[in-house]
Amino acid sequence: MKRVRGVPSLPRRAREAHKGTFGTVLVIAGSSGMLGASVLCATAALRGGAGLVRVAVPAAMRPFLAIAVPCATSIVRTPKTLRAAIDEASAVVVGPGLGATSATLAVVRAVLAQSRVPVVLDADALNVLAPLRGRVASGAPLVLTPPPGEAARRRGSDSAAVQRDRAGALTELCARSRATVVLKGAASLVGDGERMFVNTTGNPGLATGGSGDVLAGLLGALLAQGLAPFDAARLAVHVHGRAGDRVAKRLGQCGLLASDLPLAIAEELP
Repeated sequence: MKRVRGVPSLPRRAREAHKGTFGTVLVIAGSSGMLGASVLCATAALRGGAGLVRVAVPAAMRPFLAIAVPCATSIVRTPKTLRAAIDEASAVVVGPGLGATSATLAVVRAVLAQSRVPVVLDADALNVLAPLRGRVASGAPLVLTPPPGEAARRRGSDSAAVQRDRAGALTELCARSRATVVLKGAASLVGDGERMFVNTTGNPGLATGGSGDVLAGLLGALLAQGLAPFDAARLAVHVHGRAGDRVAKRLGQCGLLASDLPLAIAEELP
């Protein structure tokens, strides 16, 4: 793949813009014991500039989500409500904190079958599709966001093999899925089968629980605002890393929390 340098930027906001101008992100995330994943993902989508964020969660989680992310709306996660929400979304993020269950697989399959807007497949959405032996069947543009362990399961290998040849692993995953792929980790790689971007921002403080949920939400926001998948993915990893660097400079790397990142993302975006 041809190496691409630099990152795109979001277009300047028109004075007459309204919340509908900047898209609606549907976040399908969270399960028992994993409310935080949906909170982090939704907050990052809002801080990433999405005009509206709607979160599909189990009924018992809705009151807590409303307190944790008051600027987002929520729906109970049922087949009927998901169908309507997918049709109204500008981008869909599915996977953070869902659990690797048969119910999650059913949700992922429904999203892939119905969505015609960009879809971010993250975390358990990828786990339930493993191993990935061919193209992910969908009419939507897809972005996959595996860390090395999930990438290894996609390939039927192991993390050590992925880390020995990250560029090769990225190339293989792009070819198999025919999607844009973000291979996370130090110096995250983004590829679409023809182009590859190597991220240079970030620090070890980002190796903390929830950091990937934040990245997924940010990526969803950039897609909802109209960036193409490869452009949205490379801008997302760049800004996510810069946000981590900003927080680390202020607080240090050891104490960096994923919940510190959304506000720093807002400071890094225009």
